[in-house]
Amino acid sequence: MNHAPQIRKAEITGPFQVTIEWSTGETFVTDLSSTTGPKREGDPFAALHDPAIFAQAQSDDWGDGLSWPGGLDLGADQLYNLGRQQAGLPTREEFAVWMERNRLSLNQAAQAIGMTRRMIAYYKSGARPIPKTVWLACIGYESLRHEAA
Repeated sequence: MNHAPQIRKAEITGPFQVTIEWSTGETFVTDLSSTTGPKREGDPFAALHDPAIFAQAQSDDWGDGLSWPGGLDLGADQLYNLGRQQAGLPTREEFAVWMERNRLSLNQAAQAIGMTRRMIAYYKSGARPIPKTVWLACIGYESLRHEAA
């Protein structure tokens, strides 16, 4: 897979909660309450506080996001990152920050954690999900680097 994850199936499973099956093979139960925020006058997402409207969420034809009546939508990349975060898994943004914080190029990151440059590029771009074991290797690298300093 050389593109951002796409929604294969989405089902509303509770208030502000959607279960999404992704093109990566992952399934996350994602709580959208932080995305919709508190109900405020004039906020277009205030309509989603109505369970009947929230339940009308549908994946678009290409799996690039969820949409609701009235033109409300959330992009797949935002939903995917939120799902991974809530599941305790790393996101591509966190991976990129790790590389920057440690001043690592793609080649250096690959060498640091024993991966190929191509896989590091996939993880950094979000084209592939970052396995927990890879994230643990990143944390271990950083920890050992700080101990040596």
